[in-house]
Amino acid sequence: MVAGTGPATTLPLEQIAIRGRVVIISATVGQGHEGAARELARRLDRRGVTVEVHDYLDALPGYARRVLRDLYAPTVQYAPALFDRLFHGLEHHGALRRVADWVCQSAEATVEAWAADADVVVTTYPLGGQTLGALREQGRLTVPAVTYLTDPAAHATWCHPAVDHHLTVTRATAADAARYGVRARATGPLAAPAARRRTRVAVREELGLPPAAPVALISAGSLGMGSVRRSVQDLIEHPDLRVVVLCGRNDRLRRRLARLPRVVALGWRDDVPALMGACDVLVHNAGGLSLTEALAVGLPAITYLPIPGHGLANADVLDRAGVAPWPRDVHGLAAAVDEVVAGGPRASGDLWRDGADPAAVVHGILASALSPTLRSPLSASTGRS
Repeated sequence: MVAGTGPATTLPLEQIAIRGRVVIISATVGQGHEGAARELARRLDRRGVTVEVHDYLDALPGYARRVLRDLYAPTVQYAPALFDRLFHGLEHHGALRRVADWVCQSAEATVEAWAADADVVVTTYPLGGQTLGALREQGRLTVPAVTYLTDPAAHATWCHPAVDHHLTVTRATAADAARYGVRARATGPLAAPAARRRTRVAVREELGLPPAAPVALISAGSLGMGSVRRSVQDLIEHPDLRVVVLCGRNDRLRRRLARLPRVVALGWRDDVPALMGACDVLVHNAGGLSLTEALAVGLPAITYLPIPGHGLANADVLDRAGVAPWPRDVHGLAAAVDEVVAGGPRASGDLWRDGADPAAVVHGILASALSPTLRSPLSASTGRS
């Protein structure tokens, strides 16, 4: 409940004690969706909100769960053309959309049970948003539903007209979502802060990197997907560049890349912000959690050899918005590296409003839901997305 009445409700929302319950629905498909959910939960918990986090895949039949969890990475890696066709096929009404709708419907009863005592429900996974939207349309979910888009590019599966609020990281994504008929708002990144602070010099010494050489950090996600080896080889064509590669849990990839000159290949790390502080540019191929973390710390980014489907869509949105260039060949890559390294750290003011915090927006939505006399900044300015 809201502490106090009358004049107390004129305080800024962050100074009002809100004791509500937020349910967050993520999915164990890569780390982007999970990472955003964990960070949102952490920030809301610090505000005194009761939070529950659920895995959307647990709401699905076993075979659907296995398809989404186990076939995602192999399809991207070994059947990229098929994955790209699936991604674009889901944008249109047809057999693929009917299958996706059936999957989302099969999750409705479980998601409805998870949300039974919630005051706000948030999802960081696109199919979760489709289920929440359907429950809102049917009147089975009576509290605000929020979708937080973790991808730079919007998609039909990310957007549902009955979801109350669509939140994005950057203004570029918010603008892209408009083509699906929803109103979205850039609320900044959900990236965890560095657990401990280490200087740029200390991290470089730890990794065996020269103190002054330009360093590119390559992120291939938690699964090490995409044309990572080619990206590394193209980067070391640059005469001065050192390369640090985050191979995630792909140990085979890490061992292969560690043999290359001027390359430091790393496995799974939980100190990515510190590593980013020691590098000069991020080179990514998907637009997931690592890109969000780079934007949060001001590390300039380049998209190169993006993975099919959402990777290509993300690359296009980021390039057109001027957030991250997308060079198409090794010569363009070298030029892009030189340009962004010379430009130095990037300010976030052109990506989202200074001080923006998705947890603050969700907290405001919660306040509005618990007390109609309190209006969150989002609902007051935009109404339902």
